[in-house]
Amino acid sequence: MFQEKKMYYEKRAQVLLKNLRGRRFEAYYCDNKEDALKKALELIPKGASISWGGAASAREIGLMDAVKHGEYRVLDRDTAESLEEKARLMKQAQLCDVFLCGANALSLDGQMVNIDGVGNRVAAIAYGPETVLVIAGMNKVMDTLEDAVRRARTVAAPINKQRFPTQTPCHVTGSCANCHGDDCICNEVLITRGTRVPGRIKFILVGEDLGF
Repeated sequence: MFQEKKMYYEKRAQVLLKNLRGRRFEAYYCDNKEDALKKALELIPKGASISWGGAASAREIGLMDAVKHGEYRVLDRDTAESLEEKARLMKQAQLCDVFLCGANALSLDGQMVNIDGVGNRVAAIAYGPETVLVIAGMNKVMDTLEDAVRRARTVAAPINKQRFPTQTPCHVTGSCANCHGDDCICNEVLITRGTRVPGRIKFILVGEDLGF
């Protein structure tokens, strides 16, 4: 990454950290993936039950592999051998000790935007798990909440939809058509603007481009 971009990310991160903490979130900045992984593991107690949803950024820093091989109880829906088992694991994740996720977008004033098709991830962020640990690259940070919502709808969601075979407009064209089809992945939109439980939601901002 160009040094100028790193400097830009670091300066914006200082503004965002202050604003996140002002909303009762716990927040940290790490310069790179390696430091972010180290910080994440410091924040996860040994023996904790861990699950995740829509966590491409956490996967990129190596956090999934680390917890799978660590002293934790992992609830991984991808290990399910049936749709029924997958559904059970997703419901169990709502009461895990630590829920890992990314952010579709963040606004510089400290608000987070996430969009789901089923709603398991946004449900866990809003209520349930004791701790929510958000891994977010600085490429997710927009100037305003309106820009953050726009990014989530028109950038993150169409890219995310490429993982699934169903033919929504954004899967075919790469552009959001504001659809309401059976396979729409934009059914649940959550704006997290604060937390009643100080420190329940923890952010690790990473000075690199992560996820989508």
